[in-house]
Amino acid sequence: MKKVFLALVSVLFLCPTLFAQEAAQEVTYVEDPSQGYLFNRMKDNWFITAEGGAGIYFSPNDSKRDWLDRWSPAASLYVGKWFSPIIGARLGVNWLQTKGLADPQDATTYPGIYWEDNKVDGHYKQVFNHVGPVVDVMFNLTNWACGYKPGRKYNLTAYVGAGGYWTFAKVYNNPGTPEQTDEGWNEINDRVLTFRGGIINSFNVSKQVQLSLDIRYSGIDNHPDEPGMRWNKTSHDLQAYLGVTYLFKKREWNAPIVPVCPEPENCDAILARLQAADARIADLEQQLKACLERPVEKEVIEEKAPLATIYYPINVSKLTRKDIEICKACAQVMLDNPETKYVITGWADNYTGNDQINTRLRKNRVAGVEKQLLRAGVPAEQFEATINHNNLVDLGEKYQALGRAVTIEEAE
Repeated sequence: MKKVFLALVSVLFLCPTLFAQEAAQEVTYVEDPSQGYLFNRMKDNWFITAEGGAGIYFSPNDSKRDWLDRWSPAASLYVGKWFSPIIGARLGVNWLQTKGLADPQDATTYPGIYWEDNKVDGHYKQVFNHVGPVVDVMFNLTNWACGYKPGRKYNLTAYVGAGGYWTFAKVYNNPGTPEQTDEGWNEINDRVLTFRGGIINSFNVSKQVQLSLDIRYSGIDNHPDEPGMRWNKTSHDLQAYLGVTYLFKKREWNAPIVPVCPEPENCDAILARLQAADARIADLEQQLKACLERPVEKEVIEEKAPLATIYYPINVSKLTRKDIEICKACAQVMLDNPETKYVITGWADNYTGNDQINTRLRKNRVAGVEKQLLRAGVPAEQFEATINHNNLVDLGEKYQALGRAVTIEEAE
């Protein structure tokens, strides 16, 4: 509360100066990247990428083929979107050719692919084309580590993804003979899964176009689709792609808009007002401290007690001799104050008995007291005899005995 009070005082002193400065100087609004970045609309930050490159194949048998003879072409086409300056995704099609060596037992499955003249160290040369859909989740490491900066020339992006390939191989009729004919690329009924990951080095050549170097590892799960096929091992392929990306509008990210107040030409007047405000605040602090240390006078509230309260045992309404003496004493007070009106109330606790019994007890108790007052000469017009269905002392069942009573008190 004290801090709020002091803040209000400061505002009262400084507001005239601030309003005058605002009238003299214009406030501008700019984007502030330090406040974070706003998410764009769903239609913003899309891109399309085309890339081509080469890869080298690795697996137990394929590694026996000369490494210079294992390089194969590859290409991809993607459509993607950046959801924030750090996270994006892309969906596309990847074509990947692999070259290696097959186990001799595979020749019994596809005799049109493997023949004796195509052997190296007892294994058959093989060439496969894999093509299929792939999806990647992308993380811009540069924006994550260094913060988003519009117009940055270089970005490093990491990604992980997965996909599936249909596999094709060249099939020959009469392989290894003068009558050999090329039947072209045929699907060999092998559909495989792939998991992949890599890094993309992107270079912005303009606001719309990026050139990239994509280094990727792919794991290819060659599972068999027909009895007798034996390539059920995961093989590996390392690729490098050169790509070009076109960025659709909107390409950049917005930051929150914040006001920028211009610096005043001369701060002397403001400084003088601030010093005066500080002095005034110090004086108010002293006054507040003295006020808080001043002793508080407590207001004494006097509650008027009944003239008398007569208590009864449980389920009893008859007055004892001592109670009759109390009634006589109360009657004398009432006779000495003939202008004062009184109320005589019968009570019974609500913790025992039922409503019928308790009502009877209230009526009998107040009737007994009323009888004694009349007998002592108190006129009937000076008091009112009534009952109350509540508890006289509402402190809980433990104090139920205090609720079995008749009270005699001045009328309000």
